[in-house]
Amino acid sequence: MRFFQIVCLSLALTIGSAQTALHAQNGNNYFLHTVSKGQSLYSIASMYHVTVDDIVRLNPGSDKQIRAGEALKIPQTNNVSSSEKNTFHTIQAGETLYQLTVKYNVSAQAICDANPGLSASNFRIGQVISIPTENATAPVSQPAETRPTSSAISQKDWKEMHKVERKETIFSICQEYNISQEDLLELNPELKTGKLKKGMYLFIPYPKNTQASKQQPVAPSTSPSNEELFNQTRLAPKSFHTIQAAVMLPFTSVNNAKSDEQTRMVEYYEGFLMAMDSLKRQGVSINLYTYDTKGSSSVISGILNQPEMKNMDIIFGPVHTAQIGQLSDFAKRNKIRLVIPFAPKVDQVFNNPMIYQINTPQSYFYSEVYEHFLRKFSRTNIVFIDVANGDKEKTEFINGMKNELKDNRIGFKQIQLGTNLAPEKIIAAMDTLRENIFIPTSGRSSALTRILPQLSNVLRSHPNFNMHLFGYPEWQTYTQEHLASFYELDTYFYSSFYTNNLFPEAVRFAQNYRRWYSKDMANTFPKYGMLGFDTGYFFLKGLSQQGNKLEDNLNKVNVTPIQTGFKFERVNNWGGFINQKVFFVHLTKDYELIKLDFE
Repeated sequence: MRFFQIVCLSLALTIGSAQTALHAQNGNNYFLHTVSKGQSLYSIASMYHVTVDDIVRLNPGSDKQIRAGEALKIPQTNNVSSSEKNTFHTIQAGETLYQLTVKYNVSAQAICDANPGLSASNFRIGQVISIPTENATAPVSQPAETRPTSSAISQKDWKEMHKVERKETIFSICQEYNISQEDLLELNPELKTGKLKKGMYLFIPYPKNTQASKQQPVAPSTSPSNEELFNQTRLAPKSFHTIQAAVMLPFTSVNNAKSDEQTRMVEYYEGFLMAMDSLKRQGVSINLYTYDTKGSSSVISGILNQPEMKNMDIIFGPVHTAQIGQLSDFAKRNKIRLVIPFAPKVDQVFNNPMIYQINTPQSYFYSEVYEHFLRKFSRTNIVFIDVANGDKEKTEFINGMKNELKDNRIGFKQIQLGTNLAPEKIIAAMDTLRENIFIPTSGRSSALTRILPQLSNVLRSHPNFNMHLFGYPEWQTYTQEHLASFYELDTYFYSSFYTNNLFPEAVRFAQNYRRWYSKDMANTFPKYGMLGFDTGYFFLKGLSQQGNKLEDNLNKVNVTPIQTGFKFERVNNWGGFINQKVFFVHLTKDYELIKLDFE
C-alpha cells in the first residue's frame, strides 16, 4: 500500500483518618490515598513518583492485597524533574479551593490547570490533588480578587476576608471593622496602586485592641466559593473548524523487513481511513498527517520536529512501549491529545492528562469483570475447575476473583481435573436448586478439549441441571473447535473487543473493507481494521461535536462501535484516561449470540 499525507478531510474518610491525614500533610511526611477500583500498587506508585517498596514500607501487608476504599499512606517525594515538582494534598473535611490557594500560596488557576479532573462537584474529602510549586506556576495569571496578595501574609495576620460590594469604599470598610486605613493597606498593598473593585476579596486585620487575644482564623462565608473559583478558571468553549490529526505508526522497518506487526498497522490505518471517509460524508473537516515511524525512536524525534506537529489537536500512536515516553512528553508540553491504541502498559497515563489508553491495563480490566460478574452471578453456585495443566496465565485473574467473592461473602467450590473428571465429582459440586457456573482456571483450547466433553456428558444425563460455563476473551478465537459445546453449555466470556459477524454494522464494514482494498481483514483478535475505524471515528467525531470540551463530555459522544467499546475514566485528577469498557458475550442454548453491555 502507498502511504501518503492526507490534507482534506471515596467515599468519606473517618474523622480519625482525616485527622491523621491533616497531621501527615502538616508534617510533610506522607498523605493518604484512598484506593479506587482497579488500582494496583504499581499504578498507585506510578502516579505519585514513588516505588512499590516505598508504599509497602508505610503500609505493611499491602503487598498481599489492597481493596477499593482502603486508605494508604503515600510518602511525599521530590524525585521528579524540576519542571514537574509538586506536592500532593488530600482534601480534608471543610476545606475549600480558596483555602488551599492561601495555604500553598498558589493561584486557583494554577491548581485547576494542574488538576484538569478536579471540579466543584468532586472537590470532596479524601480526594488527592496535585499542588504545583510556586516556580512552576509563577507565569499563570489569576484575577486579583481570587489570589493571596502577598507571600508574606499568613493566616495569623488576618481575621477574615471581606468581599467588596457595590459603592463600598476603603473608608466604609475600615469603619465597618473598626480598623485603620493603614492596617488595611498593609495587608492589601494592591489597594495603594489600584482601585477598589466590586467582587474583590480583602484581608481584614485584627483590630489593634484584640491583637493579643486573636485565635487561628477561619475564612468566612464571604471568601470565594468553589463554584465561583472553578467558574473563573474554566476554559471557554471552542469548536474546531478543521481538526488537525496525525497518525504515527510503524508501517515499515528501518531495514525494510516485513513483519506481522507492519501488516496489522496497515490494516489499522486502512480502517482509520474508512472512518475519515464516513465523517467527511457528515461534513466533518479533518487535516490528516500520516507518518511512518519505522519503529525507530530517532525517526519519531525527526517527526516531532516537523513544524506542523505542534499544531495538532490529536495524535494516534505509537505502538512500542519504549517510545511512548517520547510522544507523551511532546503531547503534554504542547497540550495535544495522545491516543495510544495498542499498548497495555502505559505508565505515563498516570501523570499526563492528555493521554487516552485504549487497551485496558490488567488490574482495571479484571476489576470491571469482577464487578459485572457479581452483578450477574452473585446468587449462583460458583465452581472453579482446576485444570492442573501447569498453566499459570490466569492465576492473577482467578485469585482476584476468589478474593472478590470472599469480600462479598459469596461461597464457591473447586474441583480438580486430573487425567479424568468423573461425572460424580461434577454433580457433587453442583446445587440442583440453583444456577451453576463453572470457571476453568485455564483459558487454553487444550484445557477446553478436556473439560467440555465431561460437562456436556453430565448435562445430557441430567437435562434439568442449570449449568453455565464462564471464561476468557481468547475463547472467541476457538469457535471453529468448540462452538457447539459453547452453545450447549450456555457459555459466557468477557472481553473488551468483540464483534458479531452477523451484526449489521459489522457486515457493512466487512463488505466496504473488501470493496476498498480488494481483500478481507486478517483473522486476528482483535481485528485491526475495525480497531482503526472505531478509534478514529470515536475521537474525531467527539472533537467535531465537543471541541475543546471533549474531556468534559466523553459520555456524550454517541457512536455505535463495530468492535471496540469505550468507557473512559480519568485515573486521577492530574492524569489521563483509561478505557474501562468490558462486555460479556453470551452463547445461549437457543443458539443466540448476545453481547451484554452493563452500562
